Amino acid sequence: MKRARRIIAIVLVLAILPLCIGCGDTKEIDGYTYNTYGLINKEENRNENIQYRLIIGNIVWSCILVETIIAPIYFLGFSIYEPIGKKNIETLKGTR
Repeated sequence: MKRARRIIAIVLVLAILPLCIGCGDTKEIDGYTYNTYGLINKEENRNENIQYRLIIGNIVWSCILVETIIAPIYFLGFSIYEPIGKKNIETLKGTR
């Protein structure tokens, strides 16, 4: 009985472990690496010349794992937007 509980616990941990990995990726644009950013590190990692996309997967995982407290803080605080490329000239000038 104890062995079965231990096996079930190990399987659960191994099943949950990949879920804790963020869905956003860093991206290299023109030789510079741009990281994901969230609500906590927005001022440090956000670049005005780079276009970012909302990471829906991290929002979903934050809602699912809200009881863990740590997962939502990571997903929303540090990895809610990912870089996708440079902004075009019309967007930078504000004519769009």
